[in-house]
Amino acid sequence: MGKLICDSPTSSPWKDPTSTPASPSPDIISPVDLISPAWENVSGLEDQQKRNLERLQTKGVLWKHPKDQTLDSVVFRLSHGGDVEADGNCLFTASRKAMGLKEIDAKELRRRTVRRFVEDLAGLSKNERDLIEDAIRHMYCPDLKCGWGIHVVQELKLLAKKQDRNDLDLAIDELLNLGMQRELAAESIYRERCIAVEDGSSWAKYMSISGSPDDEYDIISLQYTEEGLLTVDENREGHAAAFGDDIAIECLATEFKREIYVVQAHGSDAMVDEENCVFFLPHRPRSEICGPPFFLFMKGTGWCAGGADHYEPVVAHPSTVISQEKVAMVL
Repeated sequence: MGKLICDSPTSSPWKDPTSTPASPSPDIISPVDLISPAWENVSGLEDQQKRNLERLQTKGVLWKHPKDQTLDSVVFRLSHGGDVEADGNCLFTASRKAMGLKEIDAKELRRRTVRRFVEDLAGLSKNERDLIEDAIRHMYCPDLKCGWGIHVVQELKLLAKKQDRNDLDLAIDELLNLGMQRELAAESIYRERCIAVEDGSSWAKYMSISGSPDDEYDIISLQYTEEGLLTVDENREGHAAAFGDDIAIECLATEFKREIYVVQAHGSDAMVDEENCVFFLPHRPRSEICGPPFFLFMKGTGWCAGGADHYEPVVAHPSTVISQEKVAMVL
């Protein structure tokens, strides 16, 4: 299990029952290996966001185990964990850094997340499975007759097997020869022959895609406005990766038996006052909680966090509780 990045080896009240004192885990990155820049140095933040985030670093947030009341509360001082590449794999890259994992790479974290999803889905009741698959359809295969009061653009995600791309191109060319426009021809063939991300099985295929040549599938994205087709992203180079969603975060939390808190900081366009511009979105594991939480940062750019599509790591420095009233926030 990954451990918290601490200021010192003895500063965390948590112990991993699978570890031994004489043989520290090789998966752990020493705190000195990571640089934690001040929030004021993070690009793209407004002054009100920086002020609130700096309070999380100087005063900390109070966390207590949600079920085991015998454990002491812990204050975590939160600092920015540095930039990660915006390549679609940021949830897994940022989580790896936030947990201090060294030998498990982002691709392996993605694989473990998908495996956890598949195993857990098989053990759910039909009603629970239906709820999850409804959420998947809402995110990736929405009903284009609805939702226009909320969204200006809606997107369908489709999966094309890499080995089928030449056949798909030939089929599109046939429609072009009949006089059909390129975008409409591509839409027609992709919707007919590709896999829609609309259930647990297709979600697992989708979330396995890291944008590498050894992926089995490429992601095809069709964007629509209320008037009809807007764009077709054919992802010809196969570099698009599946962005980690809330389902993936819950599976990641379950895999490591730790809560994950996503810290969102909204700017002036969010129509909230400065005191409330920082939000903590909790994701609890379906299993028991066996370790401290870890934290991720996501910038919000509007009242619904529109455009917030990049995770960054947060380094959590545990310290003893002095007074609950003196912390920046109680989780």
